[in-house]
Amino acid sequence: MKGIIKALGLVFGDIGTSPIYTVTVVFLLLQPTADNILGIMSLIIWTMMLLVFLQYTWLAMSLSIRGEGGTIVLREALTSLLTSRKKITFVTILTFIGVSLLMGDGVITPAISILSAVEGSVLIPGFENLSRSTIVLVAMFIALLLFSFQRKGTEKVAFAFGPIMCVWFSALALIGVLSILEAPVILNAINPYHGVKFLLENGWKGCLVLGEVILCATGGEALFADMGHLGAKPIRKAWGGVFVVLTLNYLGQGSFLLRHPEAKNVLFEMVFHYAPHLYISFLLLSIFATVIASQAMISGMFSIIYQAITTRIMPMFMVDYTSTERKSQIYISSANWFLLIAVLFVMLIFKESSKLAAAYGLAVTGDMTITGIMMVLIFYLKKKTMLFLVAIIVTAVDLMYFSVNMTKIPHGGYWSLILASVPFIIILIYTQGQKSLYKAMNFMPFEQFIQKFNTTYSMAPKIKGTALFLLRDIKTIPGYITQTMFSHGIMYEDNIFLSIVSRRDPFGVVGFYREDIGSGLRVFEIQAGYMERFSAEEILRQAGVDERAVYYGLEDIAAKNPVWKIFSFIKRVVPTFIKFYEFPHGKLHGVITKVTM
Repeated sequence: MKGIIKALGLVFGDIGTSPIYTVTVVFLLLQPTADNILGIMSLIIWTMMLLVFLQYTWLAMSLSIRGEGGTIVLREALTSLLTSRKKITFVTILTFIGVSLLMGDGVITPAISILSAVEGSVLIPGFENLSRSTIVLVAMFIALLLFSFQRKGTEKVAFAFGPIMCVWFSALALIGVLSILEAPVILNAINPYHGVKFLLENGWKGCLVLGEVILCATGGEALFADMGHLGAKPIRKAWGGVFVVLTLNYLGQGSFLLRHPEAKNVLFEMVFHYAPHLYISFLLLSIFATVIASQAMISGMFSIIYQAITTRIMPMFMVDYTSTERKSQIYISSANWFLLIAVLFVMLIFKESSKLAAAYGLAVTGDMTITGIMMVLIFYLKKKTMLFLVAIIVTAVDLMYFSVNMTKIPHGGYWSLILASVPFIIILIYTQGQKSLYKAMNFMPFEQFIQKFNTTYSMAPKIKGTALFLLRDIKTIPGYITQTMFSHGIMYEDNIFLSIVSRRDPFGVVGFYREDIGSGLRVFEIQAGYMERFSAEEILRQAGVDERAVYYGLEDIAAKNPVWKIFSFIKRVVPTFIKFYEFPHGKLHGVITKVTM
């Protein structure tokens, strides 16, 4: 039960607050006739069933690796099944796009959620003439508080937010049931026939409306991305109850619209109709809930960025670990403040949740489609026929929604692409920059190095004790090592080459000696899962290594190409892997190598 409450607080905020704006936005485009209302309610229910239940809580979560989810996890699962370099490159590019789209979505989610809740204040007597600028300023202030609270850790956030979401979902269910009882005919919307009939009768206009219907499923991707914070079991259990609550509330809104077709802000007007004396309390509750909706996406962002760091897709941003119970509960300061600035900017640009809805959905459906494609490939390669067929159906639905949302590009949807392009460009520049840097480095083949080392070691005076030299691959020796040993004459009695290797599974750390490669020279390797948090110093002490000095390479990059200049800037401003893996600071010696790219 404790896990379910935490899941409500940490994972279901986004999808749990979609009733605030989904129906309202849909019926800005449609006449609230009985047939339209039944059709839309049917589409909403079955969209949640197909895209949230089937795609994420069943198919995607079944592909998690030791409790971790997200696009990068799918990439690791898929590339382990592929042998063709071209196919691996294709999957890698898909991953880059999926991660970037999810980050773009991570900006719009807090903005639309918080703005839509604050807009409900205009129904309070005396606040009818509340200015748009005041609403935006209040929403921006709430966003600022939310992002400032992140450093406390997702565990503390979930503990505080879980009970609030329990109250929120209870209120949604209660108000939905009250409305359904007054027009139980709305229950017919559970039959998918009404959704299909709506699409057939309305043609292209009906398809365009799907661009707003998808808002009911936004947050489904956060369920998968946030798995590492809580695990699959409590999320799946919680979703059963959340789905029932959302269905009741959406049907209640449909029932209310049947009787009050003039309603504009449907959920808030429905609450005001049934419980005017509790309206202010509900409004405050909705604001808390939208803050929690933003939290679900923010914590998902942290998980995905951390995975990108440890799989060397993104630079090594500084990471703080906020829980002693779960290693995956983290805080990334640079990502947190970048998201805040972007959210505030989006609020200032759009000013209204209905306008934001015109931009919302493109990034979400793009990420859903990429997830679907990767699942289809995995199930096909694993020869799981039934799951493969279901994944094809789900991915076809994803593609339909994504195609429809492409029409939003001229109406503000381009902001989704602009926001997503920032992390995408960083990923491309960093990954390609690392490859070009590696080629530009003056590496010495191992065979040549070992001959020179043996000669130098036998003749040169040696410093007592052990020195560690960090490198990625023993086959090619970086210039800083040859410079230190042969040019500067720094030779220790015991020299250990240390490499850190990222494994395909998320957790597990092991440190071990590989075969000795010469007198006075050994190789020590640390293999770690890509979600693992560990201290290199602790691993070394457990293996009996007590070094006097740790040597590592730093690159002074000279570049004329503007792209490589950006790469050089990124390398300068982000922390080095030395800080990331917690090497003993008092023993560190950085050796600078001049590199021209």
